[in-house]
Amino acid sequence: MDAFQPVLRFADIGDAEIKYLLYDGSGPTIVFLHATGFLPWLWHPLARGLNDTYRVICPYFCDHRQADPEKGGFDWMLLAKDLTDFCRCLEISSPLMVGHSMGGAVMAIAAGHFGLDVEKMVLIEPIFLPQEFYSLQLRVEDHPLAGKSIRRRNHWSDQSEARAYLKSKPLFQNWDEEILDLYIRYGMVASDAGGLELACHPRREAALFMGSLSYDPWPILPKVRCPVLVLEGEQTENKGVIDFKRAAGTFPRGQYRRIEGAGHLIPMEKPQETMALIRSFFSAA
Repeated sequence: MDAFQPVLRFADIGDAEIKYLLYDGSGPTIVFLHATGFLPWLWHPLARGLNDTYRVICPYFCDHRQADPEKGGFDWMLLAKDLTDFCRCLEISSPLMVGHSMGGAVMAIAAGHFGLDVEKMVLIEPIFLPQEFYSLQLRVEDHPLAGKSIRRRNHWSDQSEARAYLKSKPLFQNWDEEILDLYIRYGMVASDAGGLELACHPRREAALFMGSLSYDPWPILPKVRCPVLVLEGEQTENKGVIDFKRAAGTFPRGQYRRIEGAGHLIPMEKPQETMALIRSFFSAA
């Protein structure tokens, strides 16, 4: 681990407390929001690189509220309100924002529905499902992502076993080595049974996935007035399911960019390219 470390802080938004990493600085503020089941530490290489110009804040949206996957899960509208309240609590005025997957959708809802004033936004494979999906009433086991996540392996004897397991899975094989190290270090915690388990428990991850069906974001995308850059991985698993070009075109000031050689997890696979795109988009007039 490098010597460049953020500060862990907590924001009291009234009825919940949200943990976040702070990379303090005097420049404009960037708020990064992670994908479902992941964690703010995975932004560390990008936050570290951008901290020369920007103040960076990375909240953690997994365990600040209770949610039951069998009872609708963690409503993304509530997450969007929490993000809006988080920014107001910290007196962040007109932030720049970067959201991945769930984080991207939540940011768009915060801006379009709750009126969060955002300067510019980079949405990395935001989860805007086909509109017919939002009328479905799925059980956890029938949801293509929640059903997998709730059955996810959740115990390893040590970091070495965890690393070997992750490296054997296609999802992690193209990850940057530093980000994989960060995931093992901070995305796993000591288990009461000994060994390690996931910091974001599979039931919580499933609850977050189930909450994605609670609100159709498409009607509010035209209300997001700030410039928006939508990134899609060339090899994304969402191909044919989520129309990222349509999403970019629905934003009044939207742009689209395809990232060659990347899947859905663009920031984990290509952190330096992602950081360069963010810097270029945010610094452009």
